Amino acid sequence: MDCDNACMQTQPPSLSTSAPWLHEAISRIEADYQRSADTHLIPLRLPAFAAHGIDLYLKDESTHPTGSLKHRLARSLFLYALCNGWVHEGSTIVESSSGSTAVSEAYFARLLGLPFVAVMPRSTSPEKVAQIEFHGGRCHFVDSAGAVYDAARAIAEETGGHYMDQFTYAERATDWRGNNNIAESMFTQMQREPHPVPRWIVVGAGTGGTSATIGRYVRYQRHATQVCVADPAGSVFSAYHRTGDAQLTAPGSRIEGIGRPRVEPSFIRTLVDRMVDVADC
Repeated sequence: MDCDNACMQTQPPSLSTSAPWLHEAISRIEADYQRSADTHLIPLRLPAFAAHGIDLYLKDESTHPTGSLKHRLARSLFLYALCNGWVHEGSTIVESSSGSTAVSEAYFARLLGLPFVAVMPRSTSPEKVAQIEFHGGRCHFVDSAGAVYDAARAIAEETGGHYMDQFTYAERATDWRGNNNIAESMFTQMQREPHPVPRWIVVGAGTGGTSATIGRYVRYQRHATQVCVADPAGSVFSAYHRTGDAQLTAPGSRIEGIGRPRVEPSFIRTLVDRMVDVADC
């Protein structure tokens, strides 16, 4: 009997008992989305570009409620985990993040009444740590960027919680066909511009989720747009794009959130048309 009871306690709640909480959790996230206006697409009138007939726009994701550039990703990761049955009432949410994703995940965890732990390098800026703690999250520090993955998995196992693992799930948690992803948002906002279909969209790469979403969307919509990733010094992505060797490693960038030391599962090289190496100076 004791063994049976112990085994039963490790199982996730049945659908009949968890459905009310699950439905309420999804409703809270969707209501939060409805209360938030879309982020701005800002035209930048730069004389050097205008002289060559180039129109330049900036998608300002910092205007999300958390001020984080990864707010859409965090929302998608939560919905993905909830609908897969990975997150339940009382689950501890764990993420490996140097800041931006963790800020937004802490926000959504608090929205659902769930504890949140962000695993990050000890060198993470105090400002990012303060933002995570402001939203009720706890920060767990490791000595190097490469140590965040195993530490996050270990904490999730110890707490019986869920490791969100943005670096694996970023490219699949977002509905790349639409549903207010960043690509659909940009193309909708461009509709009344002189050139509604941009020639290039330039992004950085942390998880690789943004470049994957945009790359898939432009192909699905049959646009002529191409995707360029600006890769900072120290990142492994540019070398991986050239060689296709997923075992490559690099020191990692000094810029928090982009320029990874390893090839992340969410960085899909076939969706990137061009890589540009950017000096770290």
